[in-house]
Amino acid sequence: MDVTPGQNKSDIPTAFQKDGSRNAGLVTQGLKAGQRIAKISVITLVGIGIAELIVGQISGSIVATADGIDSLSDALISLVVFLGLRLASRPANTKFPFGYYKVESFAAMLAAIGMVAIGIFILYESYQSLLVPHEIQQPILTMVVLAAAGAISLHRAFQMRKIAQKYDLLSLKIDAKNSIKDGSASVIGFVSVLIASQLGFLQMDAIGGMIIAGYIFSVAYLSLKQSSLILVDAGHNPVLADMVKVMVEEKFGSEAVRVRSVFLRPAGMVAHAEVHIEADGNKKLTDVELLSTQIQNLIRSRFPRVERISIIPHSKKVL
Repeated sequence: MDVTPGQNKSDIPTAFQKDGSRNAGLVTQGLKAGQRIAKISVITLVGIGIAELIVGQISGSIVATADGIDSLSDALISLVVFLGLRLASRPANTKFPFGYYKVESFAAMLAAIGMVAIGIFILYESYQSLLVPHEIQQPILTMVVLAAAGAISLHRAFQMRKIAQKYDLLSLKIDAKNSIKDGSASVIGFVSVLIASQLGFLQMDAIGGMIIAGYIFSVAYLSLKQSSLILVDAGHNPVLADMVKVMVEEKFGSEAVRVRSVFLRPAGMVAHAEVHIEADGNKKLTDVELLSTQIQNLIRSRFPRVERISIIPHSKKVL
């Protein structure tokens, strides 16, 4: 939901501007779609990781072993994302009156922390191999496995990215980036083995492992930054706030309603809003309640992802 001051209306995700009657269904549909692709991701990555580890042991390639460990760690991350999406689909209750949506962001943060630990391990193993380089056995088999792993990972990653963008799922976006990184790492591994085996530059195998570790750290940093900001209620979307203000004042201008301020609070794949309005202080309580309901319905009709809306009325008499 971050929007910089220079952006315009078209820069706001389309998911915030759909028909309000589809809000609940869209959120539920997104969570289910995210769970399905995350489950497929876990199964695929476990298979790829095991295959790469076996080939890494046969060939003695550090980059193949590193890519195998990376794939298994990505499988664990996809599992965390899957469990997070399952929890996020639970309805609100007395303990979690705002729902479980932030669990999805928490799952994304846990996944990022796991990526950092795996990156440190791969970096250490690669450094050890760089100091004592060795010849790769079965280079053709190793390159075939790495090429196949890269193709499968990238195909699945772009499928995941499409679903994540459609439903604005943070943890799935992070998992998609991680999967793209995993596919790219396999390509780097392929090139590293090719150079080490065909050109005789044995250190390239270890260098490839270090590059993979660098990829992991970069994705982990972005993931930690995004998820932690949401968990501490950080949000900056002046465009959306201004649009809400203008829309309400245009619709209820005949009733002399003015919007003082609009506060937005991100909560995973949805957002909460607090709108302070000024209205005629002589209105009856029932009229104020009706006005608040009408404003809530207006905002939801335009921005269905703004799920919980609080309207705070203020009397013009006290100004």
